[in-house]
Amino acid sequence: MKRIAIIGGGLGGLSTAITLANAGFEVDVFEKNAHIGGKLMPVQLQTYSFDFGPNTITMPHVFKQVIEQTGRSAADYFTLLPLKHHTTNRFADGSSFVFSKDSDFMVEQLEKVDPLGARNYSSFLKELSRLYELSERYFFPKTFRSWTDYLSPSLGMALTKVRPLESMDHFFRRYFSNEQLLQALGRYATYIGSSPYRAPATFSMIAYLELVQGVYTVKGGTVCIARAFHKVAKELGVRFHLQTPIDDVTIEQKRITALHSRGKHIWSGDEVVMNADLLKAYPELVDEADRPSFTNQHVEKIEPSISAFVILAGLSTRLKGLNHHTVYFSKDYHAEFEALFERGEFADDPTIYLCNSSVTDKERSPDGDNLFILVNAPPLAKNGSAPYDVNAYKEHIYNRLEEKGVPIRKHIRVERVIPPAEIAETFGAFRGALYGLSSHRKQDAFLRPRNKSKDLHNLYFVGGSTHPGGGSPMVTLSGMNVAEVLISKWKGRS
Repeated sequence: MKRIAIIGGGLGGLSTAITLANAGFEVDVFEKNAHIGGKLMPVQLQTYSFDFGPNTITMPHVFKQVIEQTGRSAADYFTLLPLKHHTTNRFADGSSFVFSKDSDFMVEQLEKVDPLGARNYSSFLKELSRLYELSERYFFPKTFRSWTDYLSPSLGMALTKVRPLESMDHFFRRYFSNEQLLQALGRYATYIGSSPYRAPATFSMIAYLELVQGVYTVKGGTVCIARAFHKVAKELGVRFHLQTPIDDVTIEQKRITALHSRGKHIWSGDEVVMNADLLKAYPELVDEADRPSFTNQHVEKIEPSISAFVILAGLSTRLKGLNHHTVYFSKDYHAEFEALFERGEFADDPTIYLCNSSVTDKERSPDGDNLFILVNAPPLAKNGSAPYDVNAYKEHIYNRLEEKGVPIRKHIRVERVIPPAEIAETFGAFRGALYGLSSHRKQDAFLRPRNKSKDLHNLYFVGGSTHPGGGSPMVTLSGMNVAEVLISKWKGRS
């Protein structure tokens, strides 16, 4: 039985562990934190339950597949709740628009604010479907382990068909004219930590996930997906080592032969899968001399994705007008992204996202709203500094919300702030980035770091900083993809 070590217990590591254990491998998962699930981190503040993230679940079939490949029923482990009219977008001029998978409802709204968009909506969904189907066929299932994987004729043809040279903003303007609606659609770029004015139109297919497939939440919180994976993995014999950071590795003949934690040897085996952020963990664990294809200079040149400034606020009441997902947009979206990416600053007038999961599941917060409040934040500077006052910016966000008719302060019973520096520390995130690399440069959008180390023969990568990209479904897929590679590699050798 071949022994596999997985560094990091996020969704990518968990899906890898389940797939390998189900195939008969001996699997150990080493996680530096006390919880399993990575950024799917539960936070309990008195009677208020929160998910750090992600709060929006799409592509539910991916999460089901991880469990159902073992012959189990995903429904026995977690319960998905569909959200029909899932996101209320509120704009600076006082108008609003609700996103829904109900196309008739969408057209009805469009007829009032964007007649051009109403006429184009059917063709818009058709093009989104085409982009998604190409991605699902040619990109999602692949692992990129060497440069030859990028030379597939079918892959090259697919790349030319997914609008790689057009920006997301330009693509949306083909179909819609209302500036507020365009702003709301442009927000999909932030799902990959990027700007809609620079990210390729290919990623417009994210809109397909929400507007066609639909948005879901999970009974008891999205963290229940991670808990379900953890439970299934343990049933399959996976061993979990929590609060066990890997801080050193032994390398012999271009192979990792041992892992060490706090100065102690804790594992030896055949293959290593890194679910930690490879932009940070790989350089920290492996000396530069042993990774000539991934030098420190290479890492320095990488443009990280956006980070986040998060407030968890438990209120003494239930505010009116809040959907499960509500977004309050800034007046000037261009200025907001210029501040984030060009100057590395917080926006003075930020777009503010609120998740109020108690709208759907009151048991999560019986005494009032449990608001997850997120503002896009610049990644940390290269020296790790964050030139702002955390408390002052929190109060600034509260001020902005009160201006928009959302009175937070007078109802707060409990709160917790999670700034970019804490994200960097807790999750080992490169410069606090939520999604690894940004998708602004074409090579970063389509040629993310490959799933296998070029320099170490038995080191593989899964997670948001490698292929197929950021976001919980992609991270989960990366784990299954790499596991299948390892299964094929060792099939018949045992």
